[in-house]
Amino acid sequence: MNIVILAAGQGKRMKSALPKVLQTLAGKPLLQHVLNTALDLQGKSAKTGPIVVVGYGAADVKEFLQITSEQDSRYGKVTTVLQAEQKGTGHALLQALPKLDVNEPTLVLYGDVPLLSKKTLSKLVKLADGVHGQDSALALLTQNLNNPTGYGRIVRDIDGSIKEIVEEKDASPEQKRITEINTGIMVLPTNSLKKWLKSLRASNAQGEYYLTDVIAMAVNDGVPIRTTQADAEYETVGVNSRDQLAALERVHQLNQAHVLMDAGVSLADPARIDIRGTLECGTDVFIDVGCVFEGCVTLAAGTTVGPYCIIRNSVIGKNVTIHPYSHIDGAQVGANSLIGPYARLRPGADLSHDVHIGNFVEVKNSKIAANSKANHLAYVGDSIVGSRVNIGAGTITCNYDGVNKHQTIIEDDVFIGSDTQLVAPVRVGRGATLGAGTTLTKDAPPNQLTVSRAKQISLQWQRPVKKEKKVVAKKVATKKSVKAKK
Repeated sequence: MNIVILAAGQGKRMKSALPKVLQTLAGKPLLQHVLNTALDLQGKSAKTGPIVVVGYGAADVKEFLQITSEQDSRYGKVTTVLQAEQKGTGHALLQALPKLDVNEPTLVLYGDVPLLSKKTLSKLVKLADGVHGQDSALALLTQNLNNPTGYGRIVRDIDGSIKEIVEEKDASPEQKRITEINTGIMVLPTNSLKKWLKSLRASNAQGEYYLTDVIAMAVNDGVPIRTTQADAEYETVGVNSRDQLAALERVHQLNQAHVLMDAGVSLADPARIDIRGTLECGTDVFIDVGCVFEGCVTLAAGTTVGPYCIIRNSVIGKNVTIHPYSHIDGAQVGANSLIGPYARLRPGADLSHDVHIGNFVEVKNSKIAANSKANHLAYVGDSIVGSRVNIGAGTITCNYDGVNKHQTIIEDDVFIGSDTQLVAPVRVGRGATLGAGTTLTKDAPPNQLTVSRAKQISLQWQRPVKKEKKVVAKKVATKKSVKAKK
């Protein structure tokens, strides 16, 4: 099957230098949502991928496709064709015509309709196939709207068969009262499409070549026209403004929230969660308000996520408690651990079970073994931390010399006093204690106390007193006034 995605429009109402199809919904460009559905529909066995018709911002769209193909090999099958001048949907599809296999039907999609489901498209494609001995048909996705303003209307004969599609600007008052609208999404017999596209004329209020005009041509040629509708209205909604984008974002997020709750997840407020990627949860997970999940995130059973946390590309173990305002990015957190509040786990943070990372503690590219804790105001970077280690408040690993990163190794059962600096590369032996305020530049031996401090002294001392400022300006002014009187 040929799949063509029309993505050449500017989207003037967005008031953006970015092409409309690259505006994001749930953290991904609109076009990526459409392409993912199209690629799923085609399946892995497809020899060629969808054809994307580009126009405004073509270079940006092509760059997006190139970058995405490096992350998802399926995008390597996607090809593009250029619509140099945007002269309507019929003209856009005409640009893709040389790349179409005439022996396969052509599915037309739109790069700004992101939530159309594979289920709906499968139903539409099946409808276009020859069924019960009938010939292949033109399959059209329509929708009944309470407010059809702005959409082309489906005009039917008395017997219910489709006669034509009339765009609103060309519709009569009677036709504008029709509530069944054209979504623009259709499956067409490609052999016939080739002839129809070349017969299009721009004789309408917009002066454009409408793809919808092929419906009347199909009627004249006796090609059966079959229609179906999506299960949900939001599937066929296109994005033309930032208001519409924001509204569709909330619809999408609420849909994802209901999927989570059906799977046994408790949400404090289903309207206040954002999933910008995939979120897999075990049973009895609780997520408080305002949390954002990006990339691929897994929360194991019994985990609690406090308000306003951001978690990206991370795996969280069972019965973990993540306190409010914590940021977790590219990390693994073991079972029964406590994180936050206001903690930050950066890429490469690998925490074993029963680890405590407290308020204003940052961990980066470090492994921390079981039952260790850093409860306050610490930085652990490029380190290997053993079990049952206590990292005191204000402790930092000085891992960067301005050019290279160096590793700190802290063995099991170490106690690190507050306000300690470990200047890497350095090792702290098993069972060692570092006194508060120590700056460690050499390895600390195991089972000993290591202290690095200046000698404490007390001196007789008088605190400076602030001197009063002389009011010079007033004296000058007084002298001038005396001279003036003389």
